[in-house]
Amino acid sequence: MLINLTQSLSTNILIFVIAALTIGVFGVRMTHVARKLAMNTDIGEALMGAVFIGAATSLSGIIASVTAASYGHAEMSVSNALGGIAAQTFFLAVADMFYRRANLEHAAASAENLMMGAFLICLLSVHAVAFAAPDYQIMAIHPASFLLLIGYILGIRILSKTHRMPMWLPRRTRETRMEKEPAYRLHKRKSNTPLWIRFIVFSFIVGVAGWALSKTGLVIAAETELSEGLVGGVFTAVSTSLPELVIAITAVRLRSLTLAVGDIIGGNAFDTLFIAVSDVAYRQGPIYAGISPVEQFWLAVTILMSGILLMGLLHREKHGIANIGWESFLVFLIYIGSLVYIAWT
Repeated sequence: MLINLTQSLSTNILIFVIAALTIGVFGVRMTHVARKLAMNTDIGEALMGAVFIGAATSLSGIIASVTAASYGHAEMSVSNALGGIAAQTFFLAVADMFYRRANLEHAAASAENLMMGAFLICLLSVHAVAFAAPDYQIMAIHPASFLLLIGYILGIRILSKTHRMPMWLPRRTRETRMEKEPAYRLHKRKSNTPLWIRFIVFSFIVGVAGWALSKTGLVIAAETELSEGLVGGVFTAVSTSLPELVIAITAVRLRSLTLAVGDIIGGNAFDTLFIAVSDVAYRQGPIYAGISPVEQFWLAVTILMSGILLMGLLHREKHGIANIGWESFLVFLIYIGSLVYIAWT
């Protein structure tokens, strides 16, 4: 077993609830600090959400995947990564419901989010290629894992350049929420060190709480004797993705829409690295060789949902079904349908 069941089920449920509440409290605080940092520096909301918040809120998920891989549970490790991406994309559709003035993808238009959406699909496609050719290895590590790490670094550099010198700009409408001019350009520059310290502390707390969620979630799921693909792709994936939901909704309520979208898309891009890092921890060979059709299904779902989201960012429908965009509605249907399919297979 991956988890040593030394505590009662009720104790684990209590820890799970406390961890979820901790994420709720400190996730909100972290969002406020991140918003100030984006305004006080030249990082920008999209890049702040994509890189810094995306990486910080993914700590629990990467720990869960690497731990599962180190114990030889390839299916659970990969399902947690891909299921988390699907869950977080679904969470963006949920956040769309909290912004009533217009469709979130319309109001949060930015070149950075478009670039990150395309970048995410490219990273997911690398996994698709690796799934089709799982036998290649270098020191028991698939070459795709090295390509993903290199590709992510190059992609972030391109994203940073897109923020500084965008070659495409969205058409502004009455509903478009543009980023404010960085505060340091309007006022005398102040030290952001206290803000960075608070951000790091809050990120650490959220990461530890997310780790507790994943550990207790696995114990709770183990009591039901569910399959690794279902536990990793649904239970731990949703549990470790709760910080993204809290931050996305908080950012929307603060009207930092670019930050909300950047957090989800950028977090998803970072989550693709879970499999690459887990491949190193998985010593039975390339981790892609240990997957099942469930993981292939989750990969197809994430690519489909990411493509629909990118189309929504380009199409920019102002109002749609139930005042959310058609892309959010489709993401709802696809994710719920995927959960039903996984549960019944």
